[in-house]
Amino acid sequence: MKNMKNIIFEHDKKIGFIILNRPKQRNALSLELMDELDNILDKISDNRDIHVLVIKGKGPAFCAGHNINELVGEKYNINHFRNIFYKCSKIMQKIHKIPQPVIAQVHGAALAAGCQLVAACDLAIADEKTKFSTPGVKIGLFCSTPMVPLTRVIGRRNALDMLLTGRFISASEALKFGLINKMVNTRILNSETQKYAEDIAQYSLKVLEYGKKNFYKQIEMEEKKAYDIAKEAIAKNCLFKDAQEGMKAFLEKRKPIWTDQ
Repeated sequence: MKNMKNIIFEHDKKIGFIILNRPKQRNALSLELMDELDNILDKISDNRDIHVLVIKGKGPAFCAGHNINELVGEKYNINHFRNIFYKCSKIMQKIHKIPQPVIAQVHGAALAAGCQLVAACDLAIADEKTKFSTPGVKIGLFCSTPMVPLTRVIGRRNALDMLLTGRFISASEALKFGLINKMVNTRILNSETQKYAEDIAQYSLKVLEYGKKNFYKQIEMEEKKAYDIAKEAIAKNCLFKDAQEGMKAFLEKRKPIWTDQ
């Protein structure tokens, strides 16, 4: 995959890396960047050599949110604004739909739609100096779209705290809220993210894909319906070649040989 104007893509063994590459703009999600991100997610989705995807930012910040210059001006009508938030919402949902687990590697700041991107990823790791915020209320633009994944990840009270106050929360508070899975020293953020990704990438992509799909399918259901989904899913999972191989390997006390089938 070729690098684009606003995104760098790297592939190391079974791990793919999307690097937001607008450092002077704090990796703000311009329309152009979102188009590139949407496109590359489709390509990664079809790449069975990639088992885990990491999204990170170049420069001093992970992502500062939307490009405000594209939101200000009398020349813009409602369809222009709808297009921006349609594109962004599509990307956030696509992160859940692609086969690969997606890890946000966060540093510096994740603001507004940048915070939304962290919440939309399946997992997140941040350095101890990172700040998170949904500050739209401060400029008269309530963070309605960031609200969607944020509420589902950190719960109503914590989400409303962030949304209504617009305050910065620290990495340690984000960890407490459940917005991130791990907080590490800045010095080792890259290496710890690599280890985190490698821990997951060692497994069968077919199983990771199947598990991720069913996780998001059941997450908003009431308990009985969720169990209906889960019990059928795990029964079918038993028929996978990799499931049979993994269980045989366990009984034979050896390392499984995955075929992603």
